[in-house]
Order: sequence, then structure tokens, then C-alpha cells
Amino acid sequence: MDGVIVVNKPAGKTSHDIVSFMRRLTGVKKVGHTGTLDPGATGVLPICIGRATKAADMLTFSDKRYVAELILGMTTDTQDSEGEVLSECEVTVREDDIKTVIGKFVGEIKQKPPMYSAIKHNGKKLYELARSGIEVERKERTIFIYSLNILDIDMKCGKVTIDVCCSKGTYIRTLCEDIGMALGCGAYMNMLKRIKSGMFEIEKSHTLDELVRLKDEGRLSDVLVPVDELFFEYPKLFVDEWQKTKIINGMRIVKDGLTEGGLYRVYDEETHFLCVSKVCEGKLVLDKAFW
Repeated sequence: MDGVIVVNKPAGKTSHDIVSFMRRLTGVKKVGHTGTLDPGATGVLPICIGRATKAADMLTFSDKRYVAELILGMTTDTQDSEGEVLSECEVTVREDDIKTVIGKFVGEIKQKPPMYSAIKHNGKKLYELARSGIEVERKERTIFIYSLNILDIDMKCGKVTIDVCCSKGTYIRTLCEDIGMALGCGAYMNMLKRIKSGMFEIEKSHTLDELVRLKDEGRLSDVLVPVDELFFEYPKLFVDEWQKTKIINGMRIVKDGLTEGGLYRVYDEETHFLCVSKVCEGKLVLDKAFW
């Protein structure tokens, strides 16, 4: 089995838990995910199976979309509802203030990764240091917020629900806290649901129970996204047996009508997907192999 199955991750499960579940379900050892979701978060978690694991690093860099709920007037050490309360403040801001401040976070912004993250510092993950009471300096990163829309404001509960489209590496927990700081009252993330990751959307994801049922019915392959479809935006290119042999042996080949710098999905004469290749100086150069 080779391809991607889009899981609708439930709360309370780690991304590693889902990988282990899919290994047991499919009987395939090579299984990986394309971007960690915190245990409390839900939603889209693409799982790469078999040869598709070779594409996992490429899919990790995809843009994401989330629905998040932030609570005003309080901050926590983890920036979410799981942490210890650090501060509390009366919420006196108005709805117009919230709308104005949130609008300022659209575009290119700087963000400091949270201590409770999987980023490594001198070989140790930050969350491991944080749990030991150690805090280290983190460099700010440049991220991009493509859109940030308010879905709901509940002033009685100090609750704001937002829809965020963002670049890779964006921490929504940190975004919520930064919004709270800009409002002068603090905030933490109370809920997070990923509704899109690259080409994968929540509408086409599957719960764990659904996947078990499909497996029992012998229809698990029905929801498997083939490896080559991960690169649907690249044109198809077919090669003959001689050219295929050269490609597999790491050699460059010449094909007419190729665009310099362009990426192509390469297939053999029997329409088997071979690789993604890039055109450099008029020659087709292997970028990622899938044979």
C-alpha cells in the first residue's frame, strides 16, 4: 500500500499515536505524518504510507488552515488550556478593538516559537526543557498569515473564534497569546482544529472508526490518495525504457519541449509513476524518486 490517508485526528491522541494506529491498521511498517498536531488539537493529519513517506518532507512545508478559539484575560505557560495560569486580567476591550488588533496580524509577521514545542536546542526538545523548568532564548521566525477572519466574538465569556490561513511553522498558540498581548489583556488558545493542510481538507478526512470500518469491509484503498496525485500541479512526462534506465541509474536525460526550471511527474511506458524531476540546463534531473 502506497499513498496518503487523511485522518481526522481526535483530541487526546498524539500524532505518533495516529502513526502507530495506521501501522497496525495497514500492516505497513513505513508510515509517517506530515506535520505534528498537539494532543489536544483535532483535524487534518495526512498520513503517508509506503513509498509516500518519501514525500513527507515535501508535504510538511505546505500552508495550513485552522479554526482556533482564544480566551481573553488570561495567559498560561503553555499558551493553551493545558498549562498553568501565569496571569489574569479583567477584559475591558470592545469588539471593535478586537477586530482592529486582529487585522494587524495579517501579512508577514515575526513570531517567537513557544517553549512547549518540539524544536530542538542543543539536542533537546524545547518542551523537555520547559518541563524541567528551563527556559532558553528562542530566535524569532518570519511567518506569513494569509488571512485571519473572526468567526465569532462572545464578550460575556471573553471568547474569540478565528479562522487562520498561514505558512508552515506558524504556532497558533503563540498567535493567540500575541493577540492577547496586543489587546493588553492577555489570551490563551482554548481550542484548535486544523481544517486544511496543503491539498488535504477536513471534508475529505476520515475518523479512526471510519478507517477501521473500511478496513473490515476491504475498502481501505478507496480512501488512499496515490503518490503521484500529491504532485498534481506538475505536468506529466512519459519516458521510454532506455530513458527510464538512465533515470534510475542517476543519469540526466534530454527531452524536447521542457520548461527550464520546471518540475515534472515522470512515468514509464506502462504509466508507473517513477519520480519527480526538475529541468536544469535543458536536462531532466532527478528530484525525488518513488520507484
